[in-house]
Amino acid sequence: MDDADTVERVMDGMRGRIDALDWRGIECALDDGGHAVLPGLLEPAQCVALAGLYAQAGRFRSRVVMERHGFGQGEYQYFGYPLPGVVQGLRTAIYPRLVPIANRWAALLRTEARYPATHAEFLDRCHAAGQLRPTPLLLQYTAGDYNCLHQDLYGEQVFPLQLAVLLSRPGEDFEGGEFVLTQSRARRQTRAEVVPLRQGDAVLFAVHDRPAQGLHAPVKVAMRHGVSQVRAGKRHTLGIIFHDAR
Repeated sequence: MDDADTVERVMDGMRGRIDALDWRGIECALDDGGHAVLPGLLEPAQCVALAGLYAQAGRFRSRVVMERHGFGQGEYQYFGYPLPGVVQGLRTAIYPRLVPIANRWAALLRTEARYPATHAEFLDRCHAAGQLRPTPLLLQYTAGDYNCLHQDLYGEQVFPLQLAVLLSRPGEDFEGGEFVLTQSRARRQTRAEVVPLRQGDAVLFAVHDRPAQGLHAPVKVAMRHGVSQVRAGKRHTLGIIFHDAR
């Protein structure tokens, strides 16, 4: 994770990997279930390097111990600006692929939100609304830790999709710690789903609400996400949230 690597150079590599993904299948999965797996989004060496940043306090703007806030057990740190090259490259390069989905969902849900073509333009909108703090984060779990179901909302400007990349090796670095999603809609019981991931895989999922087809028209489905209890070892995850925070 060398700072000498320019964001543009990193983005070139990211764009190639992102463009090679099955975006038609990803969009269908998002429409059907509110999430999609992006296999091998990061290379193992990138995962190890990113996880290694957790001990470098100067990289981060704040640290959160989940138990103190009733969020679960474990901890996470929000990166400060400037972001590491891989994090910035990933956030910037994947955003344009998500804008058509985000705008289509907004239309189906009959909201006024519409999202600009580039992430820089969207960040300008966040900053104008007073959301100035970066939200990409590293999460660290050890045995017994877990993350309660939640939504990552940090202000009035919200991009409706986000990304989590597993940096550790399930079955080798840790046991347990499955990524969990729930979705609920009016007059129905809540549905839960475990999303299996390998090192370097990412899960793309709805931040809060997504549309689903009802009997006569699209209906709103509320999404939450979390992590089940880690039984052994240490688990690191990179979270990519596209809106900044107040």
